[in-house]
Amino acid sequence: QVQLVESGGGLVQAGGSLRLSCAVSGRTFSSYAMGWLRQAPGKEREFVAAISWSGGTYYADSVKGRFTISRDNAINQVYLQMNSLKPEDTAVYYCAGRSKVVFTGATEYDYWGQGTQVTVSS
Repeated sequence: QVQLVESGGGLVQAGGSLRLSCAVSGRTFSSYAMGWLRQAPGKEREFVAAISWSGGTYYADSVKGRFTISRDNAINQVYLQMNSLKPEDTAVYYCAGRSKVVFTGATEYDYWGQGTQVTVSS
């Protein structure tokens, strides 16, 4: 059983930064593609960023140039560095993992975290 636990969310002013972390336990982390997705109130869950097992990265157009996804296979962690935050980035952010090849826009994952709230004030 794979478990994912996010941390690092919070309240930040527009233009500020946050770093989300996702701790992964269970099966072989390094063989999984990992993603960050988000869901704002009244909206569907959407793809934010993903990273393949080999380190290839993929971003939604709305966050490209502002967000950076990374992973540390030695300690089973995935990160999302969020800079130049905007009020429209406000959402619950989810960490997720999948055994299949990942790509821009992928929203189907095998494992999910519980989510962490990010609120950006204007």
